[in-house]
This record gives sequence, structure tokens and C-alpha cells, in this order.
Amino acid sequence: QVHVVESGGGLVQAGGSLRLSCAISGRAFNTAVMAWFRQAPGKEREFVAGISWSSPIMAYADSVKGRFTISRDNVKNTMSLQMNSLKPEDTAVYYCAIDSRAFTIRRFAGAYEYWGQGTQVTVSS
Repeated sequence: QVHVVESGGGLVQAGGSLRLSCAISGRAFNTAVMAWFRQAPGKEREFVAGISWSSPIMAYADSVKGRFTISRDNVKNTMSLQMNSLKPEDTAVYYCAIDSRAFTIRRFAGAYEYWGQGTQVTVSS
């Protein structure tokens, strides 16, 4: 059974930084794409950033490009999201997701089979 656990959320002022972490256990993913999604109240879940297994290749939503950085450690089976210059519109529950069937980064939530329970990020103005 795969367990996906996010951590690192919290309350921060606009312009501040947070680092989210995602730990995966129960299975070693050798080729999976991993991604962060977020969902604000009343809105659909949206892609934030993704990272492939090899190279690695990263992809970002336009709204976070230049502010967020995604990384992964394939040995430790972890992934991180460094968030800088946070804005109130970044407030959401952030989810770690795994797509074990793709070699390219897909931006729609339905492609991802494994999900964490989410961690709340709140940015005050």
C-alpha cells in the first residue's frame, strides 16, 4: 500500500517563504512523475509544479514560475516544493501526487493515481 504524506504547510505573511515536503512509502517508484497540486476554497484542483524521474525535467504553472522550485530525491523517495515570494492568492491546500504510468509531466489531476491528504498553506496580506 502506498502512503503519501505532505508536511511543511503553515501561515506566512505575503513575501515570505515555505518549504513543503512529500514522503512516499510502501513502494519504490522508478519512473514516476511527481507533482504538486493545490486547491483553494470553491476552486478546482490545479497543477502547481511537476518533476520527472530522470534528467530531471521540471514544469511549473505560470502563476508560480520564478517563485517556486520543485525537487526530488529518488533514493529517499521524497519531493519538495520551495515557495518564495508568497502571495495571498497562493493560499490553498497543497497536495503531493504521483503518476506512475507516464514519462512526461501531465497537468491534469486525473492522471495521478496516488495522493496525499494535503497540507494547508495560508498567506496573509
